[in-house]
Amino acid sequence: MLVRAARRKVHRDASRHLQPAFEQLRLPWLCPAQLRYESQTRKASTVTLAPTPTSKGTAARKYADLRRAPGWRCLASAAFAERQATLDDYIPFEHGPTPPQSVPTSQTHWLRERNRSVLKDFDASSPLIINDSLAAAPRRFKGRNGVPGDLMEIHLTLDACLKVGNLQRAAALVQRLARIYTPESPQLLEAHNQYLRANVEKIIRYKDQNTLKALQNWFEVEIRVHGLEGDATTYALLLKASLQISQGPKMERTVRRYMELAFNTQLRDEALSLPILSEAELGLISQICPLDFNKADDFIFEPFANFANQDVLEDPASAKLPVPAIPEVRSMDQKGLGLDTLKKSLFIFSTPIGTPYPQDSDIPTVETDYANAQLLQQRLEEGAIKSAMERWREESQNLAKLGVNSVLQTVPVNALLWEWHSALTPIIRQELQRVDKAEADVQPVRGEADQERCLYGPFLRFLSPEKLAAVTILSVMNQICALGADRGIKLAHIIIQVGTAVQDESFAEMVMDRSGDDIWRGLSSADRQYKLAYLIKRHQYSEPLLKMMSQSIVSKQPHGNRHWPATVRAKVGAVLMSSLIKAAKMEIRREHPETGEKIIQRQPVFYHSYQYQVGKRVGVVRLNSEMVKKLSKEPLSGLVAKHLPMVVEPRPWKSVDEGGYLTSSVQAMRIKNGDIQQRQYAEAATEKGDMEQVFSGLDVLAKTSWKINRGVFNVMLDAWNSGEAIANLPPEKPDIVYPREPEASDDPMARKRWMREIKMAENEKSGLHSQRCFQNFQLEIARAFLHQTFYFPHNVDFRGRAYPIPPYLNHMGADNSRGLLMFAKGKQLDAVGLTWLKVHLSNVYGFDKASFQERQDFTMEHLTDIYDSATNPLNGRRWWLKAEDPWQCLAACIELKNALDSPDPTRFISHLAIHQDGTCNGLQHYAALGGDSLGARQVNLEPGDRPSDIYTAVAEMIKEEISEEAAQGKEVAKVLEGNISRKVVKATVMTNVYGVTYTGARRQVRKQLEDIMPNLSYSGGIHHGVTSAYVAAKIFKSLSTMFNGAHDIQYWLGECANRISQALTPEQVNQLELEADGQAAPNPKYLQRGQESDKVDHAQFKSSVVWTTPLRMPVVQPYRKSATRSVDTNLQRVSIVQPAISDPVNKRKQLQGFPPNFIHSLDATHMLLSALKCDEVGLTFAAVHDSFWTHASDVDTMNRILRDAFIRMHSEDIVGRLAAEFAARYKGCMYLASVNSRSAVGKRIRKTRSAHRSKGSGKGSEPVFKTAELLREHKRLKLLASENPAEREEGRKLITPGSVFDGNLNEKDLAVPEELSSSGIGDMPARKTKLMANEQLDVGDISNTDTVEAATGLEMDDDVETTPVMDGGVQVEGKAEKGRKPKAKSTNKTYVWLPLTFPPVPKKGDFDVSRLKDSQYFFS
Repeated sequence: MLVRAARRKVHRDASRHLQPAFEQLRLPWLCPAQLRYESQTRKASTVTLAPTPTSKGTAARKYADLRRAPGWRCLASAAFAERQATLDDYIPFEHGPTPPQSVPTSQTHWLRERNRSVLKDFDASSPLIINDSLAAAPRRFKGRNGVPGDLMEIHLTLDACLKVGNLQRAAALVQRLARIYTPESPQLLEAHNQYLRANVEKIIRYKDQNTLKALQNWFEVEIRVHGLEGDATTYALLLKASLQISQGPKMERTVRRYMELAFNTQLRDEALSLPILSEAELGLISQICPLDFNKADDFIFEPFANFANQDVLEDPASAKLPVPAIPEVRSMDQKGLGLDTLKKSLFIFSTPIGTPYPQDSDIPTVETDYANAQLLQQRLEEGAIKSAMERWREESQNLAKLGVNSVLQTVPVNALLWEWHSALTPIIRQELQRVDKAEADVQPVRGEADQERCLYGPFLRFLSPEKLAAVTILSVMNQICALGADRGIKLAHIIIQVGTAVQDESFAEMVMDRSGDDIWRGLSSADRQYKLAYLIKRHQYSEPLLKMMSQSIVSKQPHGNRHWPATVRAKVGAVLMSSLIKAAKMEIRREHPETGEKIIQRQPVFYHSYQYQVGKRVGVVRLNSEMVKKLSKEPLSGLVAKHLPMVVEPRPWKSVDEGGYLTSSVQAMRIKNGDIQQRQYAEAATEKGDMEQVFSGLDVLAKTSWKINRGVFNVMLDAWNSGEAIANLPPEKPDIVYPREPEASDDPMARKRWMREIKMAENEKSGLHSQRCFQNFQLEIARAFLHQTFYFPHNVDFRGRAYPIPPYLNHMGADNSRGLLMFAKGKQLDAVGLTWLKVHLSNVYGFDKASFQERQDFTMEHLTDIYDSATNPLNGRRWWLKAEDPWQCLAACIELKNALDSPDPTRFISHLAIHQDGTCNGLQHYAALGGDSLGARQVNLEPGDRPSDIYTAVAEMIKEEISEEAAQGKEVAKVLEGNISRKVVKATVMTNVYGVTYTGARRQVRKQLEDIMPNLSYSGGIHHGVTSAYVAAKIFKSLSTMFNGAHDIQYWLGECANRISQALTPEQVNQLELEADGQAAPNPKYLQRGQESDKVDHAQFKSSVVWTTPLRMPVVQPYRKSATRSVDTNLQRVSIVQPAISDPVNKRKQLQGFPPNFIHSLDATHMLLSALKCDEVGLTFAAVHDSFWTHASDVDTMNRILRDAFIRMHSEDIVGRLAAEFAARYKGCMYLASVNSRSAVGKRIRKTRSAHRSKGSGKGSEPVFKTAELLREHKRLKLLASENPAEREEGRKLITPGSVFDGNLNEKDLAVPEELSSSGIGDMPARKTKLMANEQLDVGDISNTDTVEAATGLEMDDDVETTPVMDGGVQVEGKAEKGRKPKAKSTNKTYVWLPLTFPPVPKKGDFDVSRLKDSQYFFS
């Protein structure tokens, strides 16, 4: 009690000086760390909470992080006034003042927080560049008795051993790293500090004096003797450990020695300033080694009387506090166990939450409510796995109590899962025992199985065996539900998913682990900064302290959560999957075919087998057929959903890894295929502050609060329980008609057609079942959140497009998902809002191409139908079911009826989100970039009385051509006449701008035609393969006619990507010169000689297309050709692809992907810029890519913002800036150009090359000759750039193919790449090439389907794309037959090495983007 009282006194005394210190530290040159913290704090609520009282005990201080961070003005009234901006307060986008980069971020905090929507000036001549073209594939090391692995795997294994307490093996791993790194390596010192830190934790926790001696010996023998110099962290840890010695001369001598060593290396003050030493420890050190800052009267330390024997401090939050009751969520009847099981899974919604504040505190209610919501969210994230196990156990116990567990014909799935869990847990325990034995083995050579266990063993220890078993079962069953229970799932896919699930749960476990908080509880930031300010004031130690204050605070886990390598995840997943195959059994009851006797067998649920897919033998996991039947009757919709909506505002994004959920590990950026380069650029941009606006935009999207539309939910629940097909809800028992098998005949096509129809019927049935299972998930989540306000944390993909992280229920989902959601915050309609509500209803019904007045009239004309739909949706006339978006239409009907029935409709508080959709947003950007007046009119950039519709225009053009050709007697035209609609062409028109291939367009058209003409016969050779090809060609032709300017821009983008993807960097060329001169490559920094990577082929093309968005976010295209790697698991050998920076780029995907990805980055910029401005003026905002949502009364304001944001973006020369950035980013590169060999310059180049060959100046193979030619051209260019006249003259005399091309400089002589011939809008390939399924370019995503399946960042088995042979910088496409060399293609092209330049930017048309300001149908 006295200690706690004394401690409170110390904190009060410290806080007494807090304000003067902060006033001093507000000067940026004194404390950039403090102001950096303020710059990271973003306004997250309309209410600013009162400061934490300092007189109410430590509980309020402990939970201070649960409160909103106060802004510059701390009064709630000020915050409210700031948020309630009216239409008259709206300030359009301007070129705001942008501080120079040299000015600290903190000095512009006030400006940026209040004008985040201002586009910063971007110097295209100095973009962010990360040069990694010389990166080599990581080398795999193997010691005499060590586990094989590369450096990343060794470091991660070290992390795992330290975190699970295996210090003996951790010591061996650090010693192994010491044999790889040089003594001055920071990575080696970091590993030593990790090891010291883990030992310090053990010393303090267990009072282990032997470990203390071993730690001191480690410092002397392993660090000092080997020539390493410790840093501030090293000495801080040694001092902390030394204080654990019983007080006396020995402890004082040890402390003085380490203080002296730290002082001699000028690290003493930095070591004392790190948040490693606690307040009491600093006080004790100050008594042993008096320092100048102890002479200050302001400083009060609290040394322990007997520090070594002091017990762990009591956690104020552990005190028992009265728990207020939370009302039960009212139950609703529903068929099946789905909702009941989810209620058990989300048990926290019905469990009392304890407030972290004392009862007698005067803390405002709003703050305690927020703290309770934080705890509720934390328990929601922490309890998912636990609740699943409890649910399984409960159902099994209930059956056991009834005595029916063994006599039931079928055991419920949840009880079956508990049986598996009970059987799997001991198997995992046994495996961990084998791991312990393998790690303890001191034999010179371990067996292969023991080596494998040493590799994956540490990663299994993060979780308990019980939790490992539950995660395995949940992950496997989730994959089965997502991919189809009746299909075999590739083993490589499922084990990677299991390994990733264990990784993610391990990260969450580490975040939730508070066991070391008592050990690493250091000084409060206010106390520490005040003491530092005092030292600065006295001009003592200012330089090291300022250096320390500019660095990040050391976290509990210094390295954060580094993702496990693919090999580790595969091995962890394989050992758990194999254990599940052994453990999972079920009883099968059958009759003997002859005797009729009932036979009961226990059979495995999962089978590991093989099947052939695309000509490859692939390992798959299959379900027992009886389990498939069980799942079809009892869907596993109650499985845990890892990322659910949040019941509290998400954490603001502060870095790529920090933000979103409270404890669950999520990333701010979805890195495609685990692309390392994109992550490096994102982290570097974050350090520079360039990601600030992107993070702010994500925070705006995340803080929009939502609730479930109760009216729509009730109707949807009734429709669901009826089992009928209503709106987009598929029937519970679909009536699939299977065709009759044809009789034997001479027509081979008859049976082929029958097999195709059978397959289509099976696919339809499976698709409907999967869709219903997914919708069951959505309904249950909606049921659980029925009385909650919730939020969707967002992140972005590599192009900057924002997505909600919760995958199952969000506003990017299908019509049923959107219909269930509405804003939690309501807003009065007003007269304008009532008008927009009517327009919105017309839009979602499908009447959205008329004028606004006509849409209002449409709504009022159907008012009777609207009332009938709202009051009697399922038993009335069902008018709403005829809508294009039925559930959203029903929501609008209910909202409009409620408004009209209120006393004053204009004062009705509306919660419905009103949508404003762009007109083919990609074409809008292209029209603005190219100044295309004709295209601008087609996509509503030009003002008009009625909205233009590009899809209808294309459909009408095709209809006219079909009518003409049908009249001429063309059979396919006769079949299609009268069957072409807007819907048939929409998908292809929309995705053409995003790079859809001709093959993809045929698929899109075919899907629509099959719905319109399902019974099209094969007679006469006219089938949907023919009709879809015919219509797709017509669509491409129409688009090329309409968008000439956009076509030129798209072609220019493709040509730039073509040159970049065939370029070598100056570093690569210089390295090739060194190799040609016989010089060895320099040893990688910090690696000892002999430990470097294998020889690198520097002639490979490794340059990705990289650009910067107007919001300064760097975008890196992730398309590379990664070689496969075989991983041996205890099930089978699997092939995986782990992308690396050293991989060569995929030229075709880089080229085809750049134009659509660039446009995606622009529409993402437009959305985030609009979001920031809407937030500034107080609007609630949500977005689905190019569909923007707000309250009805705010639609006019939002539309003005959308137009102004688009104008602001395109008022700049975006393409010109991109060209300047490319010129700076790829300066000095050489690229392999193609020249028409039959042109005049082509013939001269071939003649010159032949002359060089005949003279013997290019001996060797073709790749060697090409490399020699590259070096000769590089030499010529260096001579020409020399300041020495003689060298310049020598360069002019040097004849190379490049000099020949320079003498006849004409870009028209350059050959057009095959990939570029179809890159423009409406372009079709000269020859139709059939692409394999795994070669389809994943661009132009329309929905958020990729969030449903967890991203693994890997390609497995038959998805592997064979790495092409790399010959001297020339990528040989295609696969060669085994044992044969690929034949050279006959081509009319020859090559020439040229300096990388880019073609002139296409001339811009006469369209003035400012005219958009008057276009009311831009978004409508």
